[in-house]
Amino acid sequence: MKILEVQNLRVSFPVVGGVFARKIAEVKAVDGVSFEMESGETLGLVGESGCGKSTVGRAIVNILRAMVYGVEISGNILYHHPSGVVDLASLSRPKMRPYRPDIQMIFQDPYSSLNPRMTVGQIVEEPLKIHTTSPSKERKDRVGWLLGKVGFSQEQANRYPHEFSGGQRQRIGIARALATNPKIVIADEPVSALDVSIQAQVVNLMQDLQDEFRLSYLFIAHDLSVVRHISERIAVMYLGHIVEIGPGESVYKNPVHPYSRALLSAVPRPDPEAARDRRLRLAGDIPSPVRKPSGCAFRTRCPIAKPSCAEEVPALEFKEGRWVACPWV
Repeated sequence: MKILEVQNLRVSFPVVGGVFARKIAEVKAVDGVSFEMESGETLGLVGESGCGKSTVGRAIVNILRAMVYGVEISGNILYHHPSGVVDLASLSRPKMRPYRPDIQMIFQDPYSSLNPRMTVGQIVEEPLKIHTTSPSKERKDRVGWLLGKVGFSQEQANRYPHEFSGGQRQRIGIARALATNPKIVIADEPVSALDVSIQAQVVNLMQDLQDEFRLSYLFIAHDLSVVRHISERIAVMYLGHIVEIGPGESVYKNPVHPYSRALLSAVPRPDPEAARDRRLRLAGDIPSPVRKPSGCAFRTRCPIAKPSCAEEVPALEFKEGRWVACPWV
């Protein structure tokens, strides 16, 4: 059953300058992104830093207008709520509030995303205070139950974030995201700041909780191997566009788009000699999102680019069991 539809999402941030701080340009961080999510599914969203994947997640949670003055958002973010379909992109902060318990976010940095002045118990209880009318005793019981789910004891609820490691802090963030019993969780690079040994623990915990609570994850990351481990489908982003989207194993083992191939070839391999032979090196640097190339944004670095690639943005076409934005593959 479909739970979320993102249709032609565009997000532009203003660039200000001059004495009067006027808008002199704009950054098209997300430029026409569309995808769907099923209930209980994990969709992995991958790409290089600056490609717009975190902006997509924040647009779905509808916090961008509170974060950046003058941000422009267009397109539709359709949430299939039990009472009917609602377009989250069009909602103001007061009108968004009834839907916030259903759509929660796990943030990238476990060190700055937790209030250092609050105990772990207070951090996890805060969403319940805001979004529910439960009495204090019920809230405390649920906090203890949630902390137990992510591997903490009842006594640790009275400690502060600085007393925990990065992996433990991220588990606190996961417990906070689950406090309101959400339907969708946006996980914005939840393991990128953690050691490799801890990454596996957090990813396995997220999978266990997904099975138990029937969660839908949008798992944002730049590491394809981590995304492959948890995602049923993978969407690859480049400079504000989705260039390939399809079943996780198919995209990982046999990428079709030239950028997907380059991204996969950069994944570390146990055999250095074999890795060196198969590495696909891209020419040039990532273009500035302020001055994106015309037509296909990847054409300035693409090994198979044609002159016609500069004329129009390629549409996603169904090829080899997935959607690909390239007419030449």
